[in-house]
Parts: sequence; structure tokens; C-alpha cells
Amino acid sequence: MVHVLVAAFKIIPLLLSFAWIFGAVIFYWNRERNSPAIPVETNILPPISIIVPCHNEELTIANTIAALDRLQYPEFEIIAVNDGSSDHTQAVLENLALSQPRMRVINVVRNKGKGAALNVGIVSSRYDHVVCIDADSELDPYAPRWLIPHLTQNANVAAVTGNPRVKNRGTLVGRIQVGEFSVCVGIIRRYHQVIGKLGTMSGVLMAFKKRALFDIGLLDTDCITEDIAVTWKLQRAGWDVRFEPRALCDVLMPDTIKGLWKQRVRWASGGFDTMIRNLEIVFWPNAWALKVLYLEYFLSAFWTFTVPVLVIVGLMLHHHGVSLLSQWFSPWGWTVCLTGLFSALMFIAGFWMHERYEKGVGKFGYWAIWYPFLYWVLNGAAFLVSVPKVLFGKRVKFSTWISPDRGVLSYESMRLKRIATE
Repeated sequence: MVHVLVAAFKIIPLLLSFAWIFGAVIFYWNRERNSPAIPVETNILPPISIIVPCHNEELTIANTIAALDRLQYPEFEIIAVNDGSSDHTQAVLENLALSQPRMRVINVVRNKGKGAALNVGIVSSRYDHVVCIDADSELDPYAPRWLIPHLTQNANVAAVTGNPRVKNRGTLVGRIQVGEFSVCVGIIRRYHQVIGKLGTMSGVLMAFKKRALFDIGLLDTDCITEDIAVTWKLQRAGWDVRFEPRALCDVLMPDTIKGLWKQRVRWASGGFDTMIRNLEIVFWPNAWALKVLYLEYFLSAFWTFTVPVLVIVGLMLHHHGVSLLSQWFSPWGWTVCLTGLFSALMFIAGFWMHERYEKGVGKFGYWAIWYPFLYWVLNGAAFLVSVPKVLFGKRVKFSTWISPDRGVLSYESMRLKRIATE
């Protein structure tokens, strides 16, 4: 049994890394390599509703609305939904709306969570296509022009997600996340598009056909990761979901270990909950692409559980004079080297693909070497914590949110320093 766990511990990262890199390169070469830098100018674009759910976002929302005001899009409305904020978010929104004639503010008195807030905005929207963003998402001026044609030119495409970039880079945690989003997230989503389905959209930037959302009963309100849940809900209903790397948005991420830990436990819990809800897909006669995604998730989860088991077994064997290290590196030592090589290749390929969207991003390659030490351990631990929370936790009708850790203080400090030097 120990030999099986040791083999899985070393082979699973190797197999997944190879699949991700191979699929991403195919996507980039066939669909992205020769694409224009900016979308073709056209006025044949439908009006859209941009929905911004907010909870305790008084420090971030002004920059978000300012970015929306710079959009190069012919016609759109902004619907800001204040979901039971306990700070001055409502007052800030109302003040912003005074100078934004296309902006509406909806105040939900009781905190009911992001999914419920988005649903309020969706049913209140005027137009047939909606773009949902976070309250800290600063959209690139051309982002909607890249997203919406996927929906208007393809009858079966229900949703499309964009390409987030981390903008607070003042700490080690922030810099490492630049590598994570620019490399790992981008590569995996490109690979998923090649197999035909998407594991999850980024909740910071999602565009939908409204009729597709009504077709599935809108977003789930009892799931803490509504973006993962709606991705699977749409795809199992027969709709397609796409990734558009040219649709850029800048986001704030936690820049402390404590904030990052809370975020990753939430992500892990939401992901595991979604997999449990969709377990029946494994037994469907078709839906092979979704089954591939499920297998990928299962392998990652299984690998996570091998780590503590091997540590415990290793300590027990060491107590009896047997070194597990010899089991790890013989006769499978070559897999460790290959896994390290593929990890390096993933970062090289990811930075190379992302370079066209952010010049000089490769300079964060140095910080990427800390990724395995911080994130593999942190994400693995978060998953282990999330499993009992999901299996034995109390089900609620509304998955409410708390004040998010945006790393806004370090970002604001960086912004002021930049202004002072200009």
C-alpha cells in the first residue's frame, strides 16, 4: 500500500503538469497566437448590463466604477448591488451614482451572499447579456468587446470568463499570486478549453446570456463559490462555457498568509461541494469532457491526501529503523526530477503566453520558485480542512459573505508611492 501511495505522490503531478502544458500550447498555437491585440472596431454589439455585487467595499468600489467609465463599449448600464454592508458602501455608491447617469444602486438590507446579490442584479437588468464582476475588478477598456462576441456569435455558448491579473504586489504573497494567476490559472483554463469544458470561471469577470441563467434557475445562493457552481450547472445543462484570455481585468488579492488561508479554505470548500453536487455525472453514459475534469479533480484530491498519510507512515517506519526517503527516491527518483522539470516548463510557458498581455511579467519568475513551498502546502491543507466542513457542516439557504481581504492597504500604499514619484 505504501508503494502505491508513494507512486501516486510522484506520478500524479507529473501527469497533470504534462496534460496542462500540452493542452495550453495547443490552445495558444491554434486560437491565440495570431489574434489581434485589440478587438476589431464594430458597432454591432448588443447593450449589456454590468452587475457589481458589493459587501463592505467602501475602499475599492470607486476605482471599479471609474474603470467601467473608461470602457470602450457602445451601450451599457451599471447595476451596483449593496448586499447588507456594515460600512459606508451604500453612501459611496449613492454618491458615485450622482455623476454616473447609467448607474443604478440596489440596496439589499440583509446580507444574503454574492450569489443572491448577483441574482438580484440579473433580474433587475434591462438587457439580454450581463457581465458580472467583483467590486474590486478594474476592467480593461476592451474587456467586454472580447467577451460579448462569444455569446452573440455562438448559439450554444452561455458564458465566457476573462483573464484576471493581480494588481497588489507589495508583499511576497502578492508577488507569488502574480505567478499563480499568470501561469497556472491561465494554462489550466487553456487546457480545459481544448478538451471542451471549463473547470471554473473566474468570478471576478463573467459574461452570460441571461436566458441561459434563467434556464438553469439562476445562480445558487447556498454555495460559497458561485462561480464554480454556475460553471458546472450550465455545462451539465448542455451549455458551453468559454475562456477568453484577451479579456483582462485587474483584481486585488489577499497579501497576508491569514487572508490567503481564509480564501483558499473557501475556494476548496466550494470546489469540493460542487464536485459532491455533480457526482452523478460520473455515471452518465456520455459527457466525457466533464468526466475528464472530474478525474483531474479526483487525482488532485487523492494526491493531497497522500501527503499526510506518507508523513505519518514515514514517522512510524522511522521509529522502526526504516527510512521512507529510500522508498521515495528509489526506483522512482527520475519522476521527482521530471516533475520539477515540468513545473519549470509550466512557468516558462505560462509567462511566455501571458507576456503579450502584460509586458515584463517574467520578472516575477523569481518569486514563482516559492510557489510549491507556499501554495502546494497551503492549498493541500485547505482542502483537508474543507472536506469535513462540507460533509458535516450545516446547510444554509444563503451563503453569506464577510468582509473580503482585498489586500487593499498594501495596494493603496503602492498607489500613493507611485503618485509621489510621478
